[in-house]
Amino acid sequence: MAQRYSGRYSPSPAGSEPAPIVVAPVQRLRLMFLLPYLFLVSAFFGAGPNQLFLGLGTFALLTASAWVTREGLRAQAEFDARSIARPPKLPRKMLGNILMAAGLGLGAVLAGQPMLFVALFAATGVVLHGLAFGADPLRAKGLDAANDFQNDRVARAVEEAEAMLTAMDEAIARTKDRALAVRVETFAHTARHLFRNIEDDPGDLTAARKYLTVYLMGARDATTKFADHYAKTRDAAARHDYEVLLRDLETTFASRTKALIGQGRTGLDVEISVLRDRLKLEN
Repeated sequence: MAQRYSGRYSPSPAGSEPAPIVVAPVQRLRLMFLLPYLFLVSAFFGAGPNQLFLGLGTFALLTASAWVTREGLRAQAEFDARSIARPPKLPRKMLGNILMAAGLGLGAVLAGQPMLFVALFAATGVVLHGLAFGADPLRAKGLDAANDFQNDRVARAVEEAEAMLTAMDEAIARTKDRALAVRVETFAHTARHLFRNIEDDPGDLTAARKYLTVYLMGARDATTKFADHYAKTRDAAARHDYEVLLRDLETTFASRTKALIGQGRTGLDVEISVLRDRLKLEN
């Protein structure tokens, strides 16, 4: 089972839009969020302050492990969805693994187990977490040595663009408006289709640079200001204007992607024509 990375209100795009980023496995992740509550019960129904503090500490460590692991799965999903990508700067799943080991070890102390069993519980946490969620991406992909400079430029540009899309998602979530969240996510899918096209052909970066910087920066800033205003006022006119802006941005990004694909086809036609002429000359 898999869960969409890009938002709980995300639509299911069709046609030429890229496949959704997914986070898996969801059921194991949900279990990680439920497990800490067992120790929270022990904290409040135990005997004495030691039980309370040990239980709260275990709850905090295991909850932190679940949150960090979820972020690690999201980072890996984004990494897997891209053809050119650098590994996450912070190995979040590894950090989640360490936090789980510490939490289970502290839980064994809470249960009054000797140090040998405390170590065994911690080691079990490391093994189970690793088997359930795997390791973080540690190596870059698509950054071959021959085109390292250009590919690195593309990777940095896409990372910055993805950060602006994430900021838009976080801002619009403050409005608690499901329909608006869907509209923002629809635009994000269109923008990511442009990202994937640039990753497939890094030479397109120059032609699309303003879309990844100027336009997305403006969209992020407009979304932030709109979300702050709309969350307080529920201004229908402002909402309409913002939806029109999103529609215009979506159309613009889709047109740019189509133009880049068309340029690629033109280049292919030229190469085929040249090869045919050479074959005719040789024959």
